[in-house]
Amino acid sequence: MSLISPAITSYLKLRQSVIDNFILNPIDSQQQVFNKLIGSAQFTEYGKKYNFEHINSISDFQREVPLNDYDTLKPYIQRILEGNQNLLWPSDINWFAKSSGTTSDKSKFIPISKEALEDNHFKSGKDVIALYLSQYPESKLMSGKCLLLGGSHQLNQLNENSFYGDLSAVMMQNMSLSAQILKTPDLSIALMEEWEQKIECIAQTTIHENVTFMTGVPTWTIVLIKRILEITGANNILEVWPNLELYIHGGVSFKPYKQQFLQYIPSPKMHYIETYNASEGFFAAQDMIAEDGMLLFLNHGIFYEFIPMDEFGKDNPQVITLKEVKLNTNYAIVISTNTGLWRYVIGDTVQFTSRTPFRIKVTGRTTFYLNAFGEEVIVDNADFAIAKACEITGAIVNDYSAAPVYMTGESNGTHEWIIEFESLPCPLDIFAKEMDNALKSINSDYEAKRYKNIALRMPIVHIMPQGGFSAWLKEKNKLGGQHKIPRLSNERRIIEEMLPYTKQ
Repeated sequence: MSLISPAITSYLKLRQSVIDNFILNPIDSQQQVFNKLIGSAQFTEYGKKYNFEHINSISDFQREVPLNDYDTLKPYIQRILEGNQNLLWPSDINWFAKSSGTTSDKSKFIPISKEALEDNHFKSGKDVIALYLSQYPESKLMSGKCLLLGGSHQLNQLNENSFYGDLSAVMMQNMSLSAQILKTPDLSIALMEEWEQKIECIAQTTIHENVTFMTGVPTWTIVLIKRILEITGANNILEVWPNLELYIHGGVSFKPYKQQFLQYIPSPKMHYIETYNASEGFFAAQDMIAEDGMLLFLNHGIFYEFIPMDEFGKDNPQVITLKEVKLNTNYAIVISTNTGLWRYVIGDTVQFTSRTPFRIKVTGRTTFYLNAFGEEVIVDNADFAIAKACEITGAIVNDYSAAPVYMTGESNGTHEWIIEFESLPCPLDIFAKEMDNALKSINSDYEAKRYKNIALRMPIVHIMPQGGFSAWLKEKNKLGGQHKIPRLSNERRIIEEMLPYTKQ
């Protein structure tokens, strides 16, 4: 450990020169990535179909290759799951990152190539630490261990050589020996599938480690911290890990959790870095802790395009490249990757906070959603759950809206629903239970967060009197026309406006 840590620290500091290169040459860096992607995949089935061999420019690429989402690429992905290769990407793909599904699937299975692991996910992870060390060169970060709170993996039964799991689990399974040594907990614990047992084992085994930084989704990290404080009787986590100095987070907005972290880690020397990391790729990370916005990683195996949101949803939307983006404008992000996701619309919206260098912030989703805890509930999930609950109970629903209730020191989070019924022939709690069960059946991420109430407790449901939503719309001067009730919102402003109408 004493020999490995200084060597890794030196390597990470050298990475800064590579980062500086794509910061100074962003457009050239993206062109090089584009050329490598097209050249690598020209003889794949997808590359042959869309004439990659004759694509000589980005404009050729945009003309020949359609925009995609998971459903349009699913036929290829399904065949890769069954063991076929050289379809979207030339190298063999044996790993898949499982994430919450589309409208037609409970889960998505994102192919992960060896190039995506090495040149995107692992390289990006190293660059996050390099960016931190460049700001805090006297840091003792590498003198301890990283507590990595990730998912689990299991065998994909469609092909004995293929595996799938949460992205973090796929990465842990493929980490180098040196990276394994520098993290905690042990792989056998980190990959446990039963979350309640996993949290307990992590808490019990890491309280004696020298943890200097943590990474994971805020929801689960708070659950773990609470359990560690219960076990140790400590007043805050610094009494357990006195050298803790960094928390790397992503996946959901950190704002609702910040106050709790400040309470559990009361130190002015504690730092927080936001990352933009998804199953489809590692896209960006905060390079200046004091500033809003994340540095877009431009030489990490991903070519970026952007759809202005006023164009999104059109049959032939305008799609622009990096050199054309403007500040403070909402864009749907489009990626082409070294795992074979071609012109893939991932569903996130971003704004550029800087062009020198290119920094972004995630502003939301291209559809309404709930994702305060990593549950990724989209409107189609909610529609399904409402319809299923109505089918079982005989209820008739006119409209609904939902928003998160954030975690507090005393209770876990939940979703708060306002539902206007035309008819409710059963007790409200029965309807809520069936709705909750239906959501768990259609969305694996929601199901995981609801498991034994570890992160999400039972939804809160209010009845909106008939005509209540119309009264709210009328007050907002939005009654009639194309105005609709916002079904899902990831913050509470709208639902707080609606709640008084439930009491009228």
